[in-house]
Amino acid sequence: MIIPYEQLEPDTLNALIEEFVSRDGTDYGDNEISLSAKVEQVRGKLRSGDAVILFSESKGLCNIVHKDML
Repeated sequence: MIIPYEQLEPDTLNALIEEFVSRDGTDYGDNEISLSAKVEQVRGKLRSGDAVILFSESKGLCNIVHKDML
């Protein structure tokens, strides 16, 4: 199920994005990018519609994915 990012409380959305960008395997290339910059990049992708928040009811998990992964 796609969850519109606008429906999440700001603190919840921020925590979700921070958890996403700090996961193992999240690669931003050779340049080191601050946590706040990574969060803003993902927030921008959500605003533009390039990324969405998916919730799995069966697993009770949220994930942020690129729209092309749907």
